[in-house]
Amino acid sequence: MATGSASEPATEPASDAPFGAGCSAVPADGEGSFTGMADDPVATAASNNPVLSTLVTAVKKAGLADTLNSADGITVFAPTNQAFAKIDKKMLDKVLADKKTLTDILTHHVVAGRKTPADLESGSFTTLQGGKVTTTGSGQDYTVGEAGIVCGNVPTRNATVYIIDTVLMPEK
Repeated sequence: MATGSASEPATEPASDAPFGAGCSAVPADGEGSFTGMADDPVATAASNNPVLSTLVTAVKKAGLADTLNSADGITVFAPTNQAFAKIDKKMLDKVLADKKTLTDILTHHVVAGRKTPADLESGSFTTLQGGKVTTTGSGQDYTVGEAGIVCGNVPTRNATVYIIDTVLMPEK
């Protein structure tokens, strides 16, 4: 939560810097670092981040890597491996084997435009899947639906990434 005056909260992240406790899991240098990720398109950048390996596997199984890498100006809410681990293994295996369902779930994590932390303070966005995600928060404490943002405002060549702790499920 913000701890400053209403006009200048003390915990407001720098406008262009990644923020959140989960950012400490990002390597300090190399392809998986923030600098390295900024040079790559989003799916490639995610493949270099060890906390997103399950997401990368799912994106590949759905055939979405090229689509995400070629999209221009998107925001991706990227679930961590731990987020996927919250899903029952039998259910996860079933989803990973069903390309349509998997595509619906993954595209529910992507919205048009590069969203800033200010955009997330109280927002509702239409996902590429066609559903809606609602965001709230301030400072370094944001949520997307039921998911918490553990590392946010991560730039890639074509997207802004918010790493989240829960997989977002589209409405049926």
